Amino acid sequence: QVQLVESGGGLVQPGGSLRLSCAASGSIFSINNMGWYRQAPRKQREFVAVISSGGITNYAESMKGRFTISRDNAKNTVYLQMNSLKPEDTAVYYCNADTGSSYWSTFKRSWGQGTQVTVSS
Repeated sequence: QVQLVESGGGLVQPGGSLRLSCAASGSIFSINNMGWYRQAPRKQREFVAVISSGGITNYAESMKGRFTISRDNAKNTVYLQMNSLKPEDTAVYYCNADTGSSYWSTFKRSWGQGTQVTVSS
């Protein structure tokens, strides 16, 4: 039905930067919120950032001032710019999107496959 494809993960040194992207495709009439979560080893999945269809953003406290979420509605794509990265940011990062299949449909949440981000010297 709906697929989310992520890219941009990798290995980076502390203080470095990465830019993640996630493109949505499939049976999509409209997209409401798009966001990012992450999951470190042996930890629960946690909220990172979210952006509404109108561009309103919200961030988890530990990412505030370092991460920036944005979106390109024409491309059905959400981005996460990560600066001043710390070892504690090491995790698998997952994107999500709330999509509607028609004018009358309610929104459903879909998830990407996840991309690994490793911050280490």
